[in-house]
Amino acid sequence: MKRLLESTETHFSTGEMRRSCALLVLLFAAGCSLCAADVGDFTPCLQFFYRSWPPKGLAGTPICQHFNNSYHFATLYSRPRRSPWFSAYLYTVPAGKRPSASWKYEPQLAYPQADGTMKPFPRPPLDQNIVESQAVEHDYINSTYSRGHLNPSLHHKSHDTRDATFTLTNVVPQKTGSNDGPWVFLEQSVNHTLATYCLGEAYVVTGIIPYQSDDHWLNNHRVAVPEYLWSAYCCPKYNQSLPKELENTFPTYAAIGRNDPNSSEEIVPVNKTAKKQFRGYDVRKMSLQTLEMYLKDRLSTVISVFNEQCSGSD
Repeated sequence: MKRLLESTETHFSTGEMRRSCALLVLLFAAGCSLCAADVGDFTPCLQFFYRSWPPKGLAGTPICQHFNNSYHFATLYSRPRRSPWFSAYLYTVPAGKRPSASWKYEPQLAYPQADGTMKPFPRPPLDQNIVESQAVEHDYINSTYSRGHLNPSLHHKSHDTRDATFTLTNVVPQKTGSNDGPWVFLEQSVNHTLATYCLGEAYVVTGIIPYQSDDHWLNNHRVAVPEYLWSAYCCPKYNQSLPKELENTFPTYAAIGRNDPNSSEEIVPVNKTAKKQFRGYDVRKMSLQTLEMYLKDRLSTVISVFNEQCSGSD
């Protein structure tokens, strides 16, 4: 499937490679320590993946999301779609209030030699390299879509990590009926389940499923709109005394949510009795195996979210 065969994740263009190599030579000559880039390689942020094993099957541009001198989560970004395929993070029990939205961008998407720390958008007019390389705030103005976090602020304790989730490289166009309804209810449910029963690390990956044909876009074909969102967690060490309704939700569980009320009901059925503003944005909970089956069917390739489906003993 062509949309999956992006070659930008670790295969920079010849010009980018020359500029990056020249930069490394200059740094070496100056006696600086050489650090892995924050864009193009997951190596600096493998701690956000179960067993340091990023999901397999999708191609894109890896981003180690860096903010205030720390890595906070990881994202696989699609340059052609100007939106992420997925974000991966470690869940921590949230504390404090939700940060105010201070939207940021990724400098290294625009300039490979730039500082890899995400930065707040400057005042317009924006540098054209930033505009061409990623989504910008203007893309969402006067649209019918909200900015939907893949990695939600709700799933973190650290204020810096919560603040770091407000980057447009972690956001997809999401209908308000989903973002303020069934999808946020799912995020709250996962928060409660993991906070109550997960006894060790909890790894979460949240991503999107594109339309099979006739992609939907924001702002004159700039930012691709997903048809569905999906999420899965992996908690290898958990309380064995689970209530009956949660017996099949560990060590892994998953869900797919609708982002289009007019989509077919093959993957996620519609609850006709739901409140009008949420109708058609249902979320269906399922096993990890079922999620991967749907991903394989829709993306025409095998997708593996967690190493050995989170079945190992850690």
